[in-house]
Amino acid sequence: MKFFSALPLLVVAIAHSASAHYIWHTLIAGDTQSSAAVRQPINNSPVEDVTSPNIRCNINTPATQTVSVAAGSTIGFILDNTLYHSGPAAIYLGKAPGSVASWDGSGANWFKIAEWGATFDPFKFTAEGLSTLTTTIPSSVQAGEYLVRIEQIGLHVAGAPQWYISCAQISITGGGNANPAKVSFPGYAQASDPGLTVNIYYPVPTSYTVPGPRPFRG
Repeated sequence: MKFFSALPLLVVAIAHSASAHYIWHTLIAGDTQSSAAVRQPINNSPVEDVTSPNIRCNINTPATQTVSVAAGSTIGFILDNTLYHSGPAAIYLGKAPGSVASWDGSGANWFKIAEWGATFDPFKFTAEGLSTLTTTIPSSVQAGEYLVRIEQIGLHVAGAPQWYISCAQISITGGGNANPAKVSFPGYAQASDPGLTVNIYYPVPTSYTVPGPRPFRG
């Protein structure tokens, strides 16, 4: 009896593990959409090591554009497909110490501005099935050049999280003097983080915390 009761969970796990990979290929910045501002990943494979430098912006090609956007405006990304993999998502800003075009994203310069976690009864990740994720740049952030980073963490294989990441180059205008707490990539989460090691199939989670810091909303 135990074998047959576990079979549906196994089928679900296999179905999710066979799902397509994807790329966040287009930046939304205010009224502008740009693929040229995105440091495009070289393929649609995920990053699978939270301690790798690739956890910053994936393995990417240089962007050819930096998009200007006002603090308080919409920021986000468009996917080349819909989100197949179950897991959380988040958007971070990283203030470049100089020109963003020459910054590799290293150092404790990053803060989260949005996250998509889970709902319960029934359990579901809120980003699943979407092709666009957007939020608002807090109006109090400092003006300057930034990388904006999106991540979606596929948790469809228990104990083997997959990060789907893109970064884009922006220049924020206006703003204020906020100085939120910063994290670095790698370093923002550990492989042992419960939000990464969770088995989303059984037992069905009744709570979930997105890895990394809580979002700064100004």
